[in-house]
Amino acid sequence: MTTYLDELIRAMNLLAENGYLFFGQNTRYGGTSMYHTFKQLPDSQRIEVPVFENTQAGMAMGMALEGLKVCDIYPRMDFLIIALNSIINHLDKMEEMSKGQFEPKVIIRTCVGSVKPLMPGPQHCQNYTEALKKMVTNIDVVELLKTGDIYPAYEQAVNSDKSTILIEHSDLYNQFLTEELIKSRKNIIR
Repeated sequence: MTTYLDELIRAMNLLAENGYLFFGQNTRYGGTSMYHTFKQLPDSQRIEVPVFENTQAGMAMGMALEGLKVCDIYPRMDFLIIALNSIINHLDKMEEMSKGQFEPKVIIRTCVGSVKPLMPGPQHCQNYTEALKKMVTNIDVVELLKTGDIYPAYEQAVNSDKSTILIEHSDLYNQFLTEELIKSRKNIIR
């Protein structure tokens, strides 16, 4: 049986094979569930950045404007909010603002934080999918609720001519990562 985690790994391999860079937090050093979906990919495709979400979104857009393929990663949807200025006011409106001269395309990957085995507090596990859908007009927003939705959604994002925000649910794949998460978090603390 294919799991949610298996399909995410498969989708990350698809992005890597299509030349995408994985840009964001925990792309090289672990600490979150997302890391375990692309840790097998070459280091040369994984760019670790500090926690500065709005700047990160601006950088991802700039990279896309230069022709790079970028998967901009926010391990928790709660922190994607900090990047919304760049996403809503710039990435979403760039084509319109430039009268079609610039059409950056970024795949944004985020995750509704896990509440199992421990509730991390409401600031780490909120779901803003419906709000995002109302805020953007030129970016597709896709919530990944079923295992079978994952690969087709990423495939669509790769083939689309516009940006896409893909929203995962870490409680749907954390159960397969318990030992890996414990080990990677211990390595960070050292």
